Amino acid sequence: MPFQYQITLSMLGVLQGFSVIWIVILIGYVLGRFNVLGPDGQRILSRLVFFVATPALMLQTLSRTDLRAVFSTSLLVAALSAFAASLAYLFIARVLLKRRTGTALVGAMSASLVNAAYLGIPIAVYVLGDASFAAPVLIFQLAFYTPFFVLMMDSVSRGRNASFGAFLIQIPKNPILIASLLGLLIAGTGWHPPDLLMQPFVLVGGAAVPGALLAFGISLYGSKPLQNRLDRGDVLLASGVKLVLQPLVAFLLARYLLDLHGHALFAAVVLAALPTAQNVFITAARYETGVSIAKDTVLLTTAVGVPVLVLVSALLA
Repeated sequence: MPFQYQITLSMLGVLQGFSVIWIVILIGYVLGRFNVLGPDGQRILSRLVFFVATPALMLQTLSRTDLRAVFSTSLLVAALSAFAASLAYLFIARVLLKRRTGTALVGAMSASLVNAAYLGIPIAVYVLGDASFAAPVLIFQLAFYTPFFVLMMDSVSRGRNASFGAFLIQIPKNPILIASLLGLLIAGTGWHPPDLLMQPFVLVGGAAVPGALLAFGISLYGSKPLQNRLDRGDVLLASGVKLVLQPLVAFLLARYLLDLHGHALFAAVVLAALPTAQNVFITAARYETGVSIAKDTVLLTTAVGVPVLVLVSALLA
């Protein structure tokens, strides 16, 4: 396939993936503009996504997973690049800038959690040519990374001196982690639950991504990006780590540690360069910590993500 034709397809895929997410966010903004869901609509919708829709999505998604895909090379790149980005952010935020733990954790999520569902899947289809490329990243984030950060936020929300025992007590109380573990357990046993049992989870889980996008869109009404001067530096730092450092780390790992080439290398870097997931905003809203950091980072990385992914496509396609 000619190089320029590959670039054209990549750009088309990027634009198609982003157009969908922006349209749904716009609908949420309109809902907020006309106060359709009332003054507490965004908070209630965020809690519904966090406690009900997202656990259902995790359960039904992970229960159908081939566990061999979970421990693939792609997952290793996704995991190492995400942890590298989050640790880099945490070092700067906690050690150098002396940010509070909860705020730093939200910033670390913003700097490393990619939009693997609503952008990753369409971009995997249109840019990479196969939706399965997004599966390891999505599984890693659903089953391990997001629950890990949520547990950290649970612990911090109990106070700075929360013990390890108190941390462990939060595990069975966390719906996201419970759903993830149940999904992996079902997948590991090879059991195929009947459709009658799983369809309610499929139906409710289908509300997770659009619900999060709508809640995010509602939150944009009446606010301006980077309006909070105290959080402006954190937002720019998280956005820079997300769009520059994380894909760079993914490239170095994939190319020089795992010796990936061609399309496999291209896929690893593209997926690492995806914007921040809207679930970061849902988590921040749930714990009422770092909300403006999460919101502005999602907005900024999603806006700048188009030229970033086009540049990655041009360099590696």
